[in-house]
Amino acid sequence: MSCHPYAVLAAQRLLPVLRSADADQALRAAGRLLGAGCRAVELTTSTPGWARAVTRAAGLRDARGRTAVIGVGTVTTAAQAAAALDAGAAFLVSPHPAPEVREVAALRGTPFLEGGFTPGEVAAAVRSAGAAKVFPAHVGGPDFIRSLRAVLPSEALLVPTGGIRPGGVREWLDAGATAVGVGSGLPADPGELAAVFAELAGPCCGGEGCRP
Repeated sequence: MSCHPYAVLAAQRLLPVLRSADADQALRAAGRLLGAGCRAVELTTSTPGWARAVTRAAGLRDARGRTAVIGVGTVTTAAQAAAALDAGAAFLVSPHPAPEVREVAALRGTPFLEGGFTPGEVAAAVRSAGAAKVFPAHVGGPDFIRSLRAVLPSEALLVPTGGIRPGGVREWLDAGATAVGVGSGLPADPGELAAVFAELAGPCCGGEGCRP
């Protein structure tokens, strides 16, 4: 049994978001993360040649030999959504409400972290797919996540992203985030990077390669 992408995110707690200069750089960065104990990585459509990077990254494995879970972020159109899924994306992410992407994800049975900021936007995303990306998270801070958590279903998956540094991830998790998107500030040293993921990791999802 393979882990659902949501389960992988809930266990990993930190979702690296890669905005790279080109596909090769994105692939190298993804490889470093996978080697450091990360399994789920978000590439973005802002990277030139992103679809090629997704296809290559989707074939990689993490440090425990598990298949990489590659998501594609900054997906805002149906064409981008279809291209991402054709390239091998395991989940999609948008920065704001994106009905076109929502429709493609539903048709293809793919998890979709739809972006939202207002309580109404976040609640709509959760009703649609059980999950939401809260963006830009730094505007509301961890207390905003606490307020959202108080009025959303307990099982809702919330991934705040935007302006969050690795050292602040724990505060967001304590506020009720399921996982936290981080776009910069992760250490370059392999040992330090591995320590970040090891410190934050939650219970294993119980699927492929996992030991509950």
